[in-house]
Amino acid sequence: MSDFIQAKNLKFSYINEIEEPPVRTEVLKDINLEIHKGEFVAVLGHNGSGKSTLAKCFNAINIPESGTVTVNGLDTKDEDNLLEIRKTAGMVFQNPDNQIVATIVEEDVAFALENMGVEPNEIRKRVDEALKTVGMYEYREHAPHKLSGGQKQRVAIAGVIAMQPECILLDEPTAMLDPKGRAEVMKTIKQLNREHGVTIVLITHYMEEAAQADRIVVIDSGDIVMDNVPKKVFSQVSTLKNLGLDVPQVTQLAYGLKKAGYDISTEIITEDECVEALERILADA
Repeated sequence: MSDFIQAKNLKFSYINEIEEPPVRTEVLKDINLEIHKGEFVAVLGHNGSGKSTLAKCFNAINIPESGTVTVNGLDTKDEDNLLEIRKTAGMVFQNPDNQIVATIVEEDVAFALENMGVEPNEIRKRVDEALKTVGMYEYREHAPHKLSGGQKQRVAIAGVIAMQPECILLDEPTAMLDPKGRAEVMKTIKQLNREHGVTIVLITHYMEEAAQADRIVVIDSGDIVMDNVPKKVFSQVSTLKNLGLDVPQVTQLAYGLKKAGYDISTEIITEDECVEALERILADA
């Protein structure tokens, strides 16, 4: 797979100019990371680790202090590339209410396309396709404020999909949702990745969501400290705990059984894997 997003020696700091003298806070320290076209990558880290800042660097909301970020070969430091980068890598944020700007669902999904100057017939086609993709077509004439949290977030995702990006960056899109809403959004994200080939970068606090990715990147204090497939990352339970992170509940169970002397893999990350392992243990008892 080719590199779609590439960060080389990326450093980024926030400057508080209200203070005198201005206070500089380094958030990302010499980040080197490649994300391949078509990958589903989850980014984990405790609050303040730099994960959301990194996602904003991929969308050219944050510009590197030093080093480079390229998105499909486009350097984020070049202002002439900004529009193309944001069309190529769309971003979905935590609170869907902050992204919905219209009073009718289909008008909201069309908003960015109208600003981009897309022809009306093409807008109609893209809006319908995007709403069908996220399972919200039947709500196209509804008022967004009457929708559930999960439905609103899917409308927000549809607005990004309508721009036909090759990549979608999601910054904790399920943080404000109930379990049903989270499941709806995750189903949509996986469908976009598996069926439509959209590159996904998911910032999340939910370990069960991260377990569904192809790869997990763990950030701590602005550095990448782990980068591997979910089974390998979550098998390092004590390391993650020391970083202030959790693991999926089934992984925690397997880890506890292993410590208690049972012959069980610590690379269990799904309920089905856990059930199979427990059945084997009980059969051998």
